[in-house]
Amino acid sequence: MGHKPHRTRNSFLKSILVFTLIFSFSVLLLGGYWIFESAAPRPAQVVAPDGEVLMTKESIQGGQAVFQKYALMLYGSVLGYGSYLGPDYTAEALKIYTEGMQEYKAKERFGKTMEALSPDEQVIVKNEVIKETKENRYIPEKDILPLTEAQVYGLEKVREHYRTVFTAGDGWGIRPELIKEEHMPETNRAWVAEGDQTEQIADFFFWTAWISSTLRLDDEITYTNNWPYYEEAGNTMTMSAVWWSGVSVTLLIFFVAVVLFFFYRYNLGMQEAYTKDRYPQFDINQLPLTPSQLKTGKYFVVVVLLFFAQAMFGGLLAHYYVEPDSFYGLDWVADLFPFSIAKGFHMQLAIFWIATTWLGMGIYIAPIVGGHEPKRQGLLVNILFWALVVLVGGSMVGQWLGAKGYLGNWWFLFGHQGWQYLELGRFWQYILALGMGIWLFIVYRGIRGGLKRETDKGGLIHLLFYAAIAVPAFYIFAFFFNPGSHFTFADYWRWWLIHLWVEGIFEVFAVVVIGFLLVYMKLVTKASVVRALYFQLTLLLGSGVIGIGHHYYYNGSPEIWIALGATFSALEVIPLTLLILEAYEQYKMMRDGGVQFPYKLTFWFLIATAIWNLLGAGVLGFLINLPAVNYFEHGQFLTAAHAHGAMMGVYGMFAIAVLIFSLRNIVKPEAWDDRLLKWSFWGLNIGLAGMIAVTLLPIGILQFQEAFQSGYWASRSAAFYEQDIIQTLLTWRAVPDTIFLLGILPLIYFCIKTLFATRDVTHGEGEELPISDPDETDDPGYPHDPDHAKHTPSF
Repeated sequence: MGHKPHRTRNSFLKSILVFTLIFSFSVLLLGGYWIFESAAPRPAQVVAPDGEVLMTKESIQGGQAVFQKYALMLYGSVLGYGSYLGPDYTAEALKIYTEGMQEYKAKERFGKTMEALSPDEQVIVKNEVIKETKENRYIPEKDILPLTEAQVYGLEKVREHYRTVFTAGDGWGIRPELIKEEHMPETNRAWVAEGDQTEQIADFFFWTAWISSTLRLDDEITYTNNWPYYEEAGNTMTMSAVWWSGVSVTLLIFFVAVVLFFFYRYNLGMQEAYTKDRYPQFDINQLPLTPSQLKTGKYFVVVVLLFFAQAMFGGLLAHYYVEPDSFYGLDWVADLFPFSIAKGFHMQLAIFWIATTWLGMGIYIAPIVGGHEPKRQGLLVNILFWALVVLVGGSMVGQWLGAKGYLGNWWFLFGHQGWQYLELGRFWQYILALGMGIWLFIVYRGIRGGLKRETDKGGLIHLLFYAAIAVPAFYIFAFFFNPGSHFTFADYWRWWLIHLWVEGIFEVFAVVVIGFLLVYMKLVTKASVVRALYFQLTLLLGSGVIGIGHHYYYNGSPEIWIALGATFSALEVIPLTLLILEAYEQYKMMRDGGVQFPYKLTFWFLIATAIWNLLGAGVLGFLINLPAVNYFEHGQFLTAAHAHGAMMGVYGMFAIAVLIFSLRNIVKPEAWDDRLLKWSFWGLNIGLAGMIAVTLLPIGILQFQEAFQSGYWASRSAAFYEQDIIQTLLTWRAVPDTIFLLGILPLIYFCIKTLFATRDVTHGEGEELPISDPDETDDPGYPHDPDHAKHTPSF
């Protein structure tokens, strides 16, 4: 009878979570259909006033493929999406296109150059250009886009500019002769159309400039909601961006109060399962250890080596902002690893090492949950390990060859796919999906016994299993688009992978794992954790799924996404803030454990995760997700500040936390030394904070100011980065970067050293482990065995 209230309350919480999921994904899918239906046209033909065909749908698609093939999204950006060293090609092309039209109009109307006109005459020309630019001449029935003579002149200026950039270089980060016709066969090309590739990419850039400056049919805003900001093209902030920024802040304040009321009214936090005089005692030597658990050690060694390589490429990228075509005078470094390739490696390695840590941790805890080691589990673990090695090595080589243009028609399949965060070729994506499938099978075999014992299909072990299923399941959206997909619609699915898979599902998996580990360490009660998890997951998914809309403000999606994205992404801050309360509880648990508590450094990194969740993901994310801020900031250093704080601060710190937890249990206690890990902890956190505070945040603020005063294009130009103050800030970044790198070295040494001091396997395949399932009676309010404190925790 005493447990009935728990079950009744959980049933209600389960219903709320299920309803939240159905509602959120229904909105997201309906919004996706709307994006598809209202996407800017890619005309079958773009024609001049005399009927000459200037470009076709095939040439626009081909230009997008060229943009991806040479990894230019990892150098600059389109519609604000991509990297930061190079220009935003949409903003740059819009400026060139607009100035070309002005020049044509000035000569046509006044017989002078634009510069030679009086101020009043310039105003007349500018207004005429804005009016002509904004008019949508697309004919849906014929799928034809006629251009005016002035627009044709602007198109030619765009083509001239990019012909120069991709043959002679851009004087910043693009090397001469980047795009070569011999990189592709003359006919039967994969994704790239026949004909000059440089002209195709220029046409694609022009198309993005056209959709950003032309009003939607029967509407008063452009296809990109008037982005990028450029007054001479008539692009200014919409009322929606201002209004929904205010609404989002207002709703955030309201819902913080509502959520906190329910949190405290119904006691939805985790509750300690101990009192100070009855704290669990831990004896590492008495913990069971299986062959598969022992084999995870090599995963973690590979993890820290990949982490170091990823950080080194990050340091190289930071240097390129000061010296874009060399590395301290070593030109061959920039030739071997130009910015685009180094950026692709930096981002892909981050996903590889963080995901591999989580895979290793999942393998480690599987026997704990299931209570035994399945037969041939160790073999499967080894197969997965070598599959990951092949994936990392093969995909990195493929990315380099593809971005260099050496794979011809095979660039998309085996080379560089060209999307940011999705750099690896499609073949390697299949290998990754297969690897995650093998991992899920390994985890399922391990925890199957626990699933059978747990009668509640929404219990803690089942939640862990559902979160594990979601990891490979949500990766499937990576296969929903290709280089021929409409850029806006491809971007819709791309953010499903980045936001929902990396930022959403990994976050869900993280909070479930943390709750699970705390229960199995007998630090919190199972009943309170399950309640807390349902509450947290409802908040995370309720805000995060529709909150993906803040990525859709200005990529060609309908204006409604400004409202949805602003409102729900603001609410994402609430669950991140509540995790700080949980971190304080974890700190108290660690403090109560005293000097003998063996998981101190795991808890240090968990607390760091919560702090960065609030600062990096929450505060910095909230700032740039306000539409009125994002309008000027989109794709600038403020985004980089948020990305570093969220990716490394949250997912990276959590990965290290579970790495340390897993290693702690497979390494002999006498070989363990927290001092090295403390050096690593402070080096990583001080270095990361320094990167953001010293360079990324101040440059982001100055960039925002430049965009507001001179137009978005100016904030992304090489001239902006070449300013003395910017170069000084970029140079000083070497200090926190060095501190961060020095924080990785003790971790590498520690992981390699401990791999030679592992405990002996205690239980082989098929042997039952001496583990008992905790239940709701692990609450201090229930009767306990007086010797409880002497018992070995059940994990």
